[in-house]
Amino acid sequence: MERKDFVAALEKQLEPNIVRHSFAVEACMGGLYDYLQSQGRITDTEPSKEDWMLAGLIHDCDFGGEYKAEHPQHTRDMLAKYCLEISDTVLNIVKAHAPELTGYKAQNLAEWSIFCVDSLTGLITAVAYVYPSRKIADVKVSSVLKRFLKEPKFAAGTRRDEVAMCANEDALNIPIEKFVEISLTAMQGISDKLLL
Repeated sequence: MERKDFVAALEKQLEPNIVRHSFAVEACMGGLYDYLQSQGRITDTEPSKEDWMLAGLIHDCDFGGEYKAEHPQHTRDMLAKYCLEISDTVLNIVKAHAPELTGYKAQNLAEWSIFCVDSLTGLITAVAYVYPSRKIADVKVSSVLKRFLKEPKFAAGTRRDEVAMCANEDALNIPIEKFVEISLTAMQGISDKLLL
């Protein structure tokens, strides 16, 4: 099963803005993996980069249609409709993005990454929208941090407490400034897919 097969399923099941959010989380997961690997923090016990990114891509796959009310309990059900399968490893990463709904708490770097970054992508997108150009290429880390730290009413749906957990030693141990930089850079790299 290839990425394009998962993308085709998402495009049939979800609203376009959720598909773009899925692309954003996928890119951020790849960026976070590369950063943590560069720091020598990816061990043999961590899922592969492919698993990190696939989980990012499909984490909201049941947030549409008949499954939406019970998201994210039906990840495998939704994928099965399109003859797609995922490993238990990928499913656990998906579960970790919404522990209050799944009862599954992050246990490794991949799971902490999706938990912390999921909500941040929406804030970064919102910051891009208030730039005159509406282009993510123009967004600066300082602008995202200002909106994140000092303007709680901006993109009020952002779960700032969850994003901020990136800095916790028992989570990712990445300072919020670096976490925002990694995520913004990853999203800028797929600006065409995000229509930003």
